[in-house]
Amino acid sequence: MQKWRSLDEMPAEWGRCVLTIGVFDGVHRGHAQLISRAVKSAAVRGVPAVLMTFDPHPLEVVRPGSHPAQLSTLSRRAELVEELGIDVFVVMPFTQDFMKLTPEQYVQNLLVDKLQVAEVVVGDNFTFGAKAAGTVDTMRELGGKLGFEVDGVQLLGEHAVTFSSTYIRACLNSGDIAAAAEALGRPHRIEGVVVRGDGRGKGLGFPTANVAPTMHAAIPADGVYAGWFTVLDDPDFHPRMAAISVGTNPTFEAGRSRTVEPHLLDFDGDLYGKKVAVDFVQQLRGMRKFESIDELVEAIGNDVDEARKVLSSEDV
Repeated sequence: MQKWRSLDEMPAEWGRCVLTIGVFDGVHRGHAQLISRAVKSAAVRGVPAVLMTFDPHPLEVVRPGSHPAQLSTLSRRAELVEELGIDVFVVMPFTQDFMKLTPEQYVQNLLVDKLQVAEVVVGDNFTFGAKAAGTVDTMRELGGKLGFEVDGVQLLGEHAVTFSSTYIRACLNSGDIAAAAEALGRPHRIEGVVVRGDGRGKGLGFPTANVAPTMHAAIPADGVYAGWFTVLDDPDFHPRMAAISVGTNPTFEAGRSRTVEPHLLDFDGDLYGKKVAVDFVQQLRGMRKFESIDELVEAIGNDVDEARKVLSSEDV
């Protein structure tokens, strides 16, 4: 899969393509349905399937300070859409100038003059252009004039719930990891770097990897979770079972910043400075304050046993 950081990186010789557009945060099951439609259409037409996303998140430019919690990094999104068959992953810089493009300029300048789209595949709630004035109907009207087709896809859902990034963030905020995973089609993941913590877990007999997540990462509600821990870019490191603590360690101090601290089962090694991924599988319990260190240690031991039980039946 080719990766472009703007349309300036397009090859000199470029034919037509099928394009899908969106933030695609999380690349959830609704996104996967949309992407699959684009990939299939591109295969029928014999042209590349192109996915266009944006950096930073458009909301951060339209209303600074309103960046939503991020379900996936750009690099993770690229991995996931490549697995779905996308040929070209385009990250458009979302700037003030980009934000001011009218729907007509957006289509003419980017889609027609640059990408030479044969078809555009978007969700039926898609908007584009200055003040989000363009809709799927606008796109169809412009496509009729400029020579491309538009496929507006109804958003996927189940049990009267539409799968969306907003819905998944709400699930994570409430600690409903299972519902988030159902909508994502896989466990929710955060990525980050292992940094030095206060060493308290080691002192209790349960050393943890203190993970500093990427900026804006969507961190689940405070609690203890069973999940998998992976060192990225290290093919020799196989995913490890982990009991993951998310929260402020209320037994020791109040008001501390939230941390993500996986305890890796059956592992003893140096992870400092490693870029890692943590996949959340199941919430084991909420976060609570214990009356004594002995009570806390007993609870952690139970968490580890429960995590092992949960993850032993999981496929990695």
